[in-house]
Amino acid sequence: MAPLSWRHHTLLQALLTRGPLSDRDFHALFTAVSGKNPATHQQLFNETLLKINKDLAYLQFELRACINQYDGMVYYGVVNNISDEESKLGTKYSVAQIAFYKGLLEAIVQEAGNDGRITSIDAINVRLDNQVIIVDGSQDSQSRLPTSIKNFSFSQKEKTLEELIRDRWLSSTSTGKIGLGTRSFLDLRSWFRANDIPSCVVCNEACIKASSCPNEGCNVRIHDYCLKKKFSQRKASRACPGCSTEWPRQDDEADGDDDVNEPGEDEAPSANRSSSKKRKKVKAELVEENDNAGPSTAVPRRTSRSTKAEAVEAAKEASAAGASQPTRTSKRRKK
Repeated sequence: MAPLSWRHHTLLQALLTRGPLSDRDFHALFTAVSGKNPATHQQLFNETLLKINKDLAYLQFELRACINQYDGMVYYGVVNNISDEESKLGTKYSVAQIAFYKGLLEAIVQEAGNDGRITSIDAINVRLDNQVIIVDGSQDSQSRLPTSIKNFSFSQKEKTLEELIRDRWLSSTSTGKIGLGTRSFLDLRSWFRANDIPSCVVCNEACIKASSCPNEGCNVRIHDYCLKKKFSQRKASRACPGCSTEWPRQDDEADGDDDVNEPGEDEAPSANRSSSKKRKKVKAELVEENDNAGPSTAVPRRTSRSTKAEAVEAAKEASAAGASQPTRTSKRRKK
């Protein structure tokens, strides 16, 4: 098998140094190093990623794509597929910080509900002792917790939160809520499955932020962006795949039926759709031009049509009445 070229190394180096990249940034990088746009050269793009992953498999690494469930955007990143204790030691975080992250992770995926976020107050109050396993199982396990765990203060938790958000293991909103970050969605796919996190019936990925079936007895959950794809057509059935209950329309779906079928950033629009857009644009420009020109532009069009109609009528009268009517017809035309 041929070795990786400088183009492959450039893509890998960018992901390793910058961290996960959005599909827009990663596609732009691919275009820069290959001279080909992934939107129009999808096969070349897929073959490039396959080539990289074949070489990374030897090192137990993988170039992977994921969807950030909070904004629906696709991200690419390099992840470590080894989950043994030696690999866990290769991190800048302390034992207490890792235990704190695990506690946050459990709170977000198990207690946050469909929103997939917890408040910053709840995040600070996450307990660490539940994340440490005492091997001998003695009753006095609390006293045998590592000192770093027992003495992990609120200020240390706040500082760790900032680090985890900066490193994109976590994310935060303007209202102070804490959710998972892009790196968590990339790295924790196997963890989600091992811990029986409910999956989306459309894409089969873990549901961190999703919508539940309105039927309380049904366990079906679907990501918001998967809902838009599944129920994209206005007249399509909105029945739940599990119990056939009518799925309610989302708030941002009310006026979004036309937008659902619009091509994405990397999708080439069809010729018919493109020409339709152009016609709408030209029509809008003409209407705007008439509005800006005022009544002086619109009135003459109606006047010329009226004059033409009168002229036709006068001609008919002239042919019927004889030679005495030309003067009358001329007068009508002058009007």
